[in-house]
Amino acid sequence: MEWDWNFVWEIMPTLIQGVKITILATLLGSVLAAIVGLAIALARRSPNRSLSRTVGFLAEFIRGTPLLVQLYFIFYVLPDIGILLPPLVAGVIGLGLHYGTYTAEVYRAGIDNVPRGQWEAAKACNLNARQTWTHIIMPQAIPPMIPALANYFIAMFKETPLLSAITVLELMNQAKSVANTYYRYVEPMTLVGAFFLVISLFSVVLLRWLERRYGKIER
Repeated sequence: MEWDWNFVWEIMPTLIQGVKITILATLLGSVLAAIVGLAIALARRSPNRSLSRTVGFLAEFIRGTPLLVQLYFIFYVLPDIGILLPPLVAGVIGLGLHYGTYTAEVYRAGIDNVPRGQWEAAKACNLNARQTWTHIIMPQAIPPMIPALANYFIAMFKETPLLSAITVLELMNQAKSVANTYYRYVEPMTLVGAFFLVISLFSVVLLRWLERRYGKIER
């Protein structure tokens, strides 16, 4: 099958719409994953053993099951108990919860990497818990986490095609729709690969810049 540039320009606006949804889902999912991961990491450090163990079990359960299964459960099973979510919202929640369990381990490692003396110094300065976390611990813990967190967010971007399974009109779903309509698969699928490659490379460049800019701190 020959490459048809006229067909490429014809389907490009549709694919661009898919790219926008893909990027939006990734950004929202990344924000949710960052929040969920921090919440899990802090809960697992709680002196309340019941809370720590319960959150730990849930995190391991989510991490141990496929993302696709979780997306199906959120979008197709929850409506049976009265929870009906729009496709994009369900996809963002699925991505955020799934990757939140991974970012939690990054947060845990980053927090544990802060020297014990920093905690003791904060206590000696009579800082309360909020001040200790916001002014002493997190500013030192977060910079070394940036490369690992960014890698997970790039991985999330590459998994957004799974959202097509719950009818989200992201890039892959748009490409499949175009391909099935015109019975031409070479151009749309090639363009999908090109879009993912270009955006992934841009993300890697941004990651390297963030690593150089914020990835190192002085102690």
